[in-house]
Amino acid sequence: MKKYLERITNGLLKENPVLVLMLGMCPALAVSTRALNGIGMGLSTLAVLVLSNLVISLLRKVIPDQVRLPAYIVIVASLVTVTELLIKAYLPSLYESLGIYIPLIVVNCIILGRAEAYANKHTPLLSVMDGIGMGLGFTAALTLAGALRELLGAGTIFGARVMPAGYEPMLIFIQPPGAFMIFALIIAVMNAIGIKTRQRQLVESGCDGNCALCATGCDQPKAAAAQPAGKITEAPKAVSPAGAQKAEAKPIETKPADAKKEGGVEA
Repeated sequence: MKKYLERITNGLLKENPVLVLMLGMCPALAVSTRALNGIGMGLSTLAVLVLSNLVISLLRKVIPDQVRLPAYIVIVASLVTVTELLIKAYLPSLYESLGIYIPLIVVNCIILGRAEAYANKHTPLLSVMDGIGMGLGFTAALTLAGALRELLGAGTIFGARVMPAGYEPMLIFIQPPGAFMIFALIIAVMNAIGIKTRQRQLVESGCDGNCALCATGCDQPKAAAAQPAGKITEAPKAVSPAGAQKAEAKPIETKPADAKKEGGVEA
């Protein structure tokens, strides 16, 4: 049970697709002008992400490696089409607000990234939990950014006025530059309160994550542990104490002094 809950918490904080992995930034910057748009885009992506992870995980042993990515795109495109038609039928105002970004979920790097990195290698249940975690993290990031941009740029949240009547909206926050400023602010706060992410741990340890070009040899113990089973290294031969004493107690040969030196007289 712990590993399933871990997939959700990782998607929300430690591996948040927008605030940590920096994936799906195009729709995140474009549609987060209002909190309601963030929720709508986030939940749409969550539904597609969960269903695509489930289908791809079920078919992971059937899809050939040569056509893996085209098959993923066909699956995701089918799910996005169904989602788009449902939003258009039941939430027309949201459909008009999101516009072209609903069909663009097909090529969202979060969807294809999780399909390739996780769903293709794990069981359906784990893949579904991973999709829920990543989708909730994407929704939370867009909703938070949308709420802050709407508050500062229009003085409202979810369409309800929050700021006093004399407040002058800062229109820059509902424009593209405001999106970069808000996301930078959120990421800075996450770093300030000490949320430990894998990327931050690598930076703090002085590691850039490129082990292939690393000269410190920090992965040598792992490489030694992963040594092939057929290859056996010889252990150093132990020398018994008795053998060591025998080696040290070799007799020293001494030559008797010549009583007479050749051609000399006895001393």
